[in-house]
Amino acid sequence: MTKKSYSNGEVTVTWEPSKCTHSGNCVRGLGQVFKPKEQPWIKIDAASSEDIINQVKKCPSGALGYFLNKESE
Repeated sequence: MTKKSYSNGEVTVTWEPSKCTHSGNCVRGLGQVFKPKEQPWIKIDAASSEDIINQVKKCPSGALGYFLNKESE
């Protein structure tokens, strides 16, 4: 199973294409970040980490996920 990752240094968004139902929630909710006709399709720097996390949580299929990156000391 392929999982792709996109990071802005603070948060990493993961996407599992095989789980994606293409509901379009991500695009409708945060179109400046999720651009399915472009490569890479997730523009991780186009919104705040908080906005991205909130939108990822709305993914109905679970294809999108996220984790916070550890801060370097």
